[in-house]
Amino acid sequence: MTTTATGAGRPVITAWSAVSPFGIGRTAFAEGVRERRPTVSALAGTGPAGPRDEACVVPDFEVRTVLGKKGTRSMDRVTGLAVTAVGALLDDTERSRAVGTGEGAALALGTTTGSAQSMMDFTRDSLTGEQPFFVDPARFPNTVMNCAAGQSAIWYQLKGPNTTIAGGRVAGLHALNYSRRLLAAGRAQTVLCGAAEEYSPARAWLEHHSGDGEPSAPLGEGCAVLLVEPAAGEGAGQPVLAEILAVELGVVLRDDVSGSLTSCLRGALRRSGVDLSEIAAVARSGAPGAEGEAETTVVGELLAGVDAADLTQVALIGDTGAASAAFQTAALLAHAEDDRAVAGKVGLVTSVDRTGTVGCALLRLR
Repeated sequence: MTTTATGAGRPVITAWSAVSPFGIGRTAFAEGVRERRPTVSALAGTGPAGPRDEACVVPDFEVRTVLGKKGTRSMDRVTGLAVTAVGALLDDTERSRAVGTGEGAALALGTTTGSAQSMMDFTRDSLTGEQPFFVDPARFPNTVMNCAAGQSAIWYQLKGPNTTIAGGRVAGLHALNYSRRLLAAGRAQTVLCGAAEEYSPARAWLEHHSGDGEPSAPLGEGCAVLLVEPAAGEGAGQPVLAEILAVELGVVLRDDVSGSLTSCLRGALRRSGVDLSEIAAVARSGAPGAEGEAETTVVGELLAGVDAADLTQVALIGDTGAASAAFQTAALLAHAEDDRAVAGKVGLVTSVDRTGTVGCALLRLR
């Protein structure tokens, strides 16, 4: 069990952006959340078929169209999504680019495996080519899970620590936890913290064969990025959107998802000093199968009698895998921008994954 709550000098979120099935940028994401607009669409014409003919994909997203032709010839989809999301955040305001780049700027990016499609395509070429080594060497970096984070740092001159954390649906919370640690240790002045997941036939088939056979939400994709900084104090001109009160992570023992998640939630509440009555919004991962059912039950029992908005997004943008927790956090921030009545209240993010990890985060909304 790992916690990042407690004490003075809690880190804050000062900016965010997203590339999602709602579109590119924070405005498109905020509007989609506000309208509760479903994004599922047919996959006709988008490549080899997966087990389903529908998904929630970023509309009209082609890497070379969005980022240009220079440096993108061999860039895969998940890398393109991450580079685009980081760029959208840095372009949001002059301040974001000023503090989010350079020597003191770190990047922590959550993932599942990187690009499953790139790994499978490269392996297939080595098996079907005239010789095993007759492969395109320019595509080899795409097979490494830290490719997206590395390319983002190169594109935008992020010269601080560069970290990729694999954690399935909980990856965004792991990245948030790691960001807090970088700041607390003085290893970075700011951290671009997020998570990315692509839709691909390879991922679709992997999800299909690793599930329990029950119908699940269509797969989604995208990347959400937060700018995390140390709190600068009142009057410093820092545009604080939320204070990170706690991030708590755990592992499931003896298949007891409910018990592990309950322990995480109780620990985060205890260490942060938050009362249940302060929680104004909750965003669950909405994971498929027994894990997701346990998450729903635990959160429902914990917040029984609490008037908290439910911002769970699976019905809107699909199962976004490793990007889920980052999108859940973005949904809380978008909700706070729309509803000023929640200022000073707390938002809750919960996440579970079939690999046996659980986690939660508490954010004081501004």
